[in-house]
Amino acid sequence: MQTSVLEQPTAKTFNLSTELRDLLYRLGTERKIEKDTYLFHEGDKADEIYILKSGLIQINKLTSDGKEMILRICKKEDIFGELTLFGEQPTYLLSSLVIESGEVFVIKTKLLEEALMSNGSLTLEYLKWVNNHMRKFQSKIRDLLLNGKKGALYSTLIRLANSYGTETAEGIRINLSLTNQELAKFCAATRESVNRMLSELRKQGAIRMTKDNHILILDMAYLKQQINCEHCPIEVCNIN
Repeated sequence: MQTSVLEQPTAKTFNLSTELRDLLYRLGTERKIEKDTYLFHEGDKADEIYILKSGLIQINKLTSDGKEMILRICKKEDIFGELTLFGEQPTYLLSSLVIESGEVFVIKTKLLEEALMSNGSLTLEYLKWVNNHMRKFQSKIRDLLLNGKKGALYSTLIRLANSYGTETAEGIRINLSLTNQELAKFCAATRESVNRMLSELRKQGAIRMTKDNHILILDMAYLKQQINCEHCPIEVCNIN
């Protein structure tokens, strides 16, 4: 593939009530973010959460052998850094790399905790939303452990299609251009192994590359069959 050109995605915005969303924006302040910088690293003190106003954010995790694994690509209105609320001396579990410059709303966790503690229904909603994100992380790890590198790649393509896909006459076009090296980081695999697996999928007629170097999924059923897809709801089976 060509050098990564990350486009503004078409996926849906985060599914929060108007009341909770308004609270988050009311507590937040705007901050510019620059490409190739980090908002936080794994292990840093966690005293802020973020809502992405514009740009793109990549959420990473270091594996035990020091490899970088991509877990999320955050788009406009996605929340990240959210897993640290109500913790004792919390630290960030993941790292956030800016891959397209833009702006974020920065919310101090102490302020949000105080606001939520005075509203039980919003607290419950927020905790349910965080739990949904934990389910997404667990499902990604499950795919990797149960189905190996191939299963991780196939499930990544399915999630990318759910988050950034557009229906065409031939199949689903993923409106996010990623290098094979970037795809490898979603799967804890090497670029060479991803090259081979993508080549196999092209030979099977399951995918093809468009002229502008986007992946077009021609046979979604084949990908799902290969990983024994459990048909998780879209809220879980996505890359955001």
